[in-house]
Order: sequence, then C-alpha cells, then structure tokens
Amino acid sequence: MSGAALFISPAARDALEDWLTQCRALKGRAENTIEAYRADVLGFLAFMTQYHGGTQGLGPLSRITLRDMRAWMAATRSPDVGSRTLARKLSAVKSFYRWLAEREGFEPTAVLSTRAPKYTRKLPRPLAEDAAKRMIDTVELQSETAWIAARDMAVVTLLYGCGLRISEALGLNRGAAPLGDSLRIVGKGNKERVVPVIPAAARVVDAYLALCPFDLPADAPLFLGARGGRLNPRLVQKAMQQARMQLGLPATATPHAMRHSFATHLLNAGGDLRAIQELLGHASLSTTQGYTGIDTARLLEVYNMAHPKAG
Repeated sequence: MSGAALFISPAARDALEDWLTQCRALKGRAENTIEAYRADVLGFLAFMTQYHGGTQGLGPLSRITLRDMRAWMAATRSPDVGSRTLARKLSAVKSFYRWLAEREGFEPTAVLSTRAPKYTRKLPRPLAEDAAKRMIDTVELQSETAWIAARDMAVVTLLYGCGLRISEALGLNRGAAPLGDSLRIVGKGNKERVVPVIPAAARVVDAYLALCPFDLPADAPLFLGARGGRLNPRLVQKAMQQARMQLGLPATATPHAMRHSFATHLLNAGGDLRAIQELLGHASLSTTQGYTGIDTARLLEVYNMAHPKAG
C-alpha cells in the first residue's frame, strides 16, 4: 500500500468496505472482481489524498470536481496502464460513487460524467473447427503420465464441447460425473444455467476418472492436480500453450478461445443466437455477438432464418 493510501480517512475506508460487501452479497461478484474493485478505488482515494494534500473524508469526496477527475486519469495513465485498464478503473470508481452518493445524499455528477478513454475492443479469435479438434487431440500428448494426459483432454473437451469457462470446468466436483445429458453450471454472478453434454465429453471424462489414481468422494474436485488438490488453471493453459506451438497456432489459442469456438461453430451450424447466449451464460446478446465475431449481416441472416416472416 502506498504512503498516501495509509492516510485515507477511516470513514472513506469503511465506506469502501461497505460497498464491497454489497457488491459481494447482492450482486454476486467474484472474489477476484472484488479485489480488483478494492485496488482501483483505493488507488483513486490515495491519489485524491495526495492531490489535495490532506485526508479525504466523506465531505471532501462529495466535492470532487471534473478537474480532479482529469488529474487522476492523467496521473494514472502510464505505459502499464492503457486506455482499456483506465476505463475499467474509472468504471469501478463510478460504481462506488453512485452507491456513496445515494447513501450520503450528495450529487455525484462530476464523477459520473467523466468520460472514459476510447479504446479498441479486442475481439476474441475463435479457432477453426479442425484446429479446435486438433488442439484437443494434441493437448493429450503433452504429458507422459496417462491420467494427467486424459485429464487435460477432458478439460479442454468440456471447454469446447459445452462452452464452459475454465473456472466453471475446474469448479466441477466428482459428484457431477458420470456426466448425464446436461450439466447445471453456476457461472458469473452465481447465475445458474443448464448446458447440454455431448457424448464425446462424457466419454473423455469417464476415461480420465478410470485412470485417476485418487479415490474421490462426491464433494471432491472432479479435476485434480498431481498432488490431489483442485487443478490449477495455469496447468491447462500451459498444456494448451505447448500444444499450440506444436500445431503452429497463434497465441490467441487459449482455453477461453475454445469457448469462443464453441459459440461460433454452433452459430455457423445454424444455431439460434439467443439460445447460444443462454448456453454461454451471457447477460447481454451483444456479448455473445462479440464472442462469435459476427457482423450485422450475419445477425440479419440468423434472424431471418428464425423468423421467415420478419421481412
């Protein structure tokens, strides 16, 4: 923690913790997100403490001006903090201020009207169908230990075959297997969704369990590391990194790219965009559109296929 952060007023620090508690309890934010919020808002409060030369209680915080906001943004930007990261930090500060203003009864216009820096959104790059299949096969070759090879293949198959986030796949417990026709997944924001399970995914999970040397009770992790703890996602990322180098695939061929590929290949096969949205657990249709990288013409094509009388 910086020296300035040490002088943040107890009232401001308590307000921040109260807001984070609400984010965690009412909005179901993941712990990593909570920690990112804490760091972003603490950084903002620390800057204001230093910028104004004194401890920033709730009173001074309610009088933050647009000039103050611009000074913070200028000071925060650096070679390591680009437009995208700065926009994320500003979003956290705005969320905190929106909550604080409602609680304390002041007008947060200066903070909320601060414009985020523009940045070009990096669209995800799904793999071609044959590349996705070769990735699954090649991941299995990255370990000489049979059960670990089967484990990695099973995880990557779930990412591609069911559209799971890696955290969702690695969060499964032994009681989920043998896999049935569907899986109940608890995703971001503690939102539940049901995803269908393709037979190939069920088979590779069964194959992994048949080789796994650990005796797993129902509440134990389904996918284990070499020492028997829940599998670290970095190990899957490393196996995929080795596989993509062997296959000559770009650095974008990551575990998350398998999820992108799931969505894109479903859409290309004639899948309904809203159904794919539900399978992925997206709150917004625009997020699904970003995953699949489709353009407006493709959206209209899908719409007209589903609704032939729409035109």
